[in-house]
Amino acid sequence: MCRSIRTLHNFKPPATEEEIRASSVQFVRKLSGFTKPSKANELVFARAVDQVTTAARELLDSLVTNAPPRDREVEASKARARAVGRFRSSVAHSTPPSRSLAKG
Repeated sequence: MCRSIRTLHNFKPPATEEEIRASSVQFVRKLSGFTKPSKANELVFARAVDQVTTAARELLDSLVTNAPPRDREVEASKARARAVGRFRSSVAHSTPPSRSLAKG
């Protein structure tokens, strides 16, 4: 899953239109492979973002749950902790092993 797209369901306060649209833009970017569409594709890209935004809003408005709403600060803190763990493990795996310079 794209790390830029955030879970928006079951938060107090609910997701804003800006958050839903930002997630929709990320989704369309991921599907299309464009971070910024060319002039020839601007219209269809914008239309896709609008349609995904509408569908996402309808989805969020229709979902039901018995779980208590999540706290944004607590979830953000968890996300930061996961990011630190990912960063540490990727640095550890990307460092090449040292070679012995001893002659023998």
